[in-house]
Amino acid sequence: MITARAAATFEPVGRSVATARGFVRDTLQGWGLTDLTEDAVVLTSELVTNAVVHAGTAAEVHCLRDKDGVRIEVVDRHPERELPLAEVSRGQLDLSSEGGRGLMLCAALASRWGVDYTASDKRVWFRLDQQAMPVGTRSAGPVLPDEALPVSETRVHVAVVQVDRADTISVWNDDATALFGYTAEQVVGKPLSDLAAWPQTPGTGTGIAEALALSRWEGSYGLRDSAGRTVPVYACHLRVRDANGEPTTVCLIVRDQERAILQSPTRLPVHAGGQEVLDRTGDPLDALIGSPPPDDLDGLLQRTVERARDMLDGDAAFLLLATDDETELEVRATTGLPSARQRFARVPVETGSGRYGSARMPSVHDDLAAAPGAVPLLSGTGMHAVVTVPLKVEGRLTGSLGVASETPGRYSNEEALRLQFAADRIALAVESARLTELERLRRGSLAFLVEASELLAGTLDRNQTLALMAQMTVPTLATWCAVYTISEFGSEPVLSYVLHEDEERIDGIKALLERVPPPDPDIELGVRPWAAPADAARNTALRTSLRSLSLGKPPSSQEAPGTSLATAAAVGGETIVLPLNARNRVIGLLALGKPTDERFRQDILELAEDLARRAALALDNARLYSERTAISQSLQRSLLPPELPAIDGVEVEVIYRAAGEGNEVGGDFYDVFPIRDGAYGFAIGDVCGTGPLAAAVTGLARHALRLLAREGLGGPAVLERLNSAILEEGSRGRFLTLLYGELWPQPEGGAELKMVCAGHPLPLRLTPDGEVEPAASPQPLLGVLEDLELYEQTTRLNPGDVLLCVTDGVTERREGTRMLGDDGLTDVLSTCTGMTAGAVAARVLRAVERFASDAPSDDMAILTLRIPE
Repeated sequence: MITARAAATFEPVGRSVATARGFVRDTLQGWGLTDLTEDAVVLTSELVTNAVVHAGTAAEVHCLRDKDGVRIEVVDRHPERELPLAEVSRGQLDLSSEGGRGLMLCAALASRWGVDYTASDKRVWFRLDQQAMPVGTRSAGPVLPDEALPVSETRVHVAVVQVDRADTISVWNDDATALFGYTAEQVVGKPLSDLAAWPQTPGTGTGIAEALALSRWEGSYGLRDSAGRTVPVYACHLRVRDANGEPTTVCLIVRDQERAILQSPTRLPVHAGGQEVLDRTGDPLDALIGSPPPDDLDGLLQRTVERARDMLDGDAAFLLLATDDETELEVRATTGLPSARQRFARVPVETGSGRYGSARMPSVHDDLAAAPGAVPLLSGTGMHAVVTVPLKVEGRLTGSLGVASETPGRYSNEEALRLQFAADRIALAVESARLTELERLRRGSLAFLVEASELLAGTLDRNQTLALMAQMTVPTLATWCAVYTISEFGSEPVLSYVLHEDEERIDGIKALLERVPPPDPDIELGVRPWAAPADAARNTALRTSLRSLSLGKPPSSQEAPGTSLATAAAVGGETIVLPLNARNRVIGLLALGKPTDERFRQDILELAEDLARRAALALDNARLYSERTAISQSLQRSLLPPELPAIDGVEVEVIYRAAGEGNEVGGDFYDVFPIRDGAYGFAIGDVCGTGPLAAAVTGLARHALRLLAREGLGGPAVLERLNSAILEEGSRGRFLTLLYGELWPQPEGGAELKMVCAGHPLPLRLTPDGEVEPAASPQPLLGVLEDLELYEQTTRLNPGDVLLCVTDGVTERREGTRMLGDDGLTDVLSTCTGMTAGAVAARVLRAVERFASDAPSDDMAILTLRIPE
């Protein structure tokens, strides 16, 4: 009984074939007959092609569904009453025959098929039945001799692991403990992925977390045992519901070498008439790639070319995949050819010398010597005869499959048809695997770029940025790399960093590149190949070989690392140059290279371009930061005295620490200078804030102090005039705390001091008996009030006394809610009796740094004066 029906009519034009395939695919998938879709699409494609292309009539496609399967009918208006192949009726299939190939496929794939005629039309139909499992068994293997049985351990352990909704282990049996060494108490409640040694299933983009979410999964991965060793395992996962309706996943796990215990049996080809054909219940790809098909694209392509070569008894085979715009083909798999030289090479599709003109249709070349360049991939390989066929999906070029022979005239159209038949069977699987690979590469590229951006953003050091650029490209994107930098616009690129995955090759590559003119930094050139390193390497290798021969020694590629032959092998492959563009100018060049005869994949080049853009911006930021830091440090040095004067009878020590990363000018300053014979001035101050405005006030204060003091003015007058100068700066002025003093060493020992403390932390005096007391009183700070009335305070330092002067970066050192404060500084100073001025300053600095775990957030200046005993 028919339960569903669908029909469509297609005009006699070539594009109708692809439209008919889409109609059948959508119809069957909508009916839930996914397992029959591929066979139905292939058969429909052939029958509609016969109608609209060969017969030249419109075609009607009828899809009829019943409880057992589906019947598809293709009706045309060319009622020729004969079978194109008599062999079909006898059950003999000749894949090399052109006529009646659609009926050949019906005989091979359909449960039943036939041709019905009327006076006005011809109806070719086929039926595909859904396969029902035999009751009581799934499959049975033949009786095998003992030596042919799979090998296992003496005691086979099947680990039973149950994982709950949150992907955490809830059940762990004794066999799991025997396999991995963990007891149930150690792993229950932990995610199974925490034990994973391989985050991705080999050959796929499926991780363990994704596999656990599937209703059923079977495959390989790695788990770490209790000793940290990787145990390759084979597992079957089945997702079920428990009695409470909660989803849970049951995992059966064995060692990978014992996978036969759990692995689903593979489908084997059956034989008819002495020829191997497809099992009607099997995978339609088995005829070309075997079963099970490889999980990854490279494995699928490699098996395809090997089977294609064997099928046509060729000497070599190759498979190329098309780019998204179908203008180029990229070599992805070869056999019988120097694959290292050809892999990932790209050739244009359009016709012309050196172009692959036979990509879009089947083509047979009797002898390539008569048509040089017809198949560029085979140039110089010794191949003569070649047959190539396209791989197409829905009318779009996916790739090209070719088989070649060293014997001219080896192939004809019959071999082309056989190969095209195979290509049609594999095209959909190749496209599906290619899209899967592209998605995996896209995800991997995004993760790589995110990590690279984070690393590059984590530093503003130029040298570290250069090192990160190189380390991110080697070995992920290239075997070796070189970074050229351009310091100024219009200057020549300078080789700044070289890296090779083998560190012993770095010196040799660096020496080679220093002899080669750098790449042209013209931004218009963009990404481009660079032949200079490979050419120089070959010339160097040639000279080395000739020199060795002249000395009677055979040239050897096994020379010590860094020698010319080893370097030539390291850089003899493809090299590309990427400009480092930042802020509309080229600031450098990134050269990426491969060893001899290797090429870059297109997706790798695209990823390298993305990385180069990010790296260029990071490098330019590091350059700007370095320049700013150099300017700030130069300005900071100019605001501090170049050296301290030697004062007879007085020890003087100063420690200055700027906060931050050295790219800001601090507001703290100090000075010790001679005023006149026998008299010295000293000062320590703190300007509000940091940066250029604070630096302006700092410079004004330090130089004004020296000038006014040497004019003979006393301390109060010096500070009052400095206060007026600061106020005259207006909005550019900053308030200033300042301790200014004058020192007169005494002939009999000791020294007399006169000090003015304008809003600054008070100076502390330490006596030899450990007593600490303030040596001055607080007065108003500078830069706030116009009329100041300041006064001097006189004190005397005796032998053994120490005068400690600090900025508020010392006293306001914090750790949470705690602050060092004046009392804390007093306690530190009281422990410094008998110490030199330098030792006192060092102990104070050490106490400040140890008071909190974080780096100091404010500038610090420490000035100590001591009278020796």
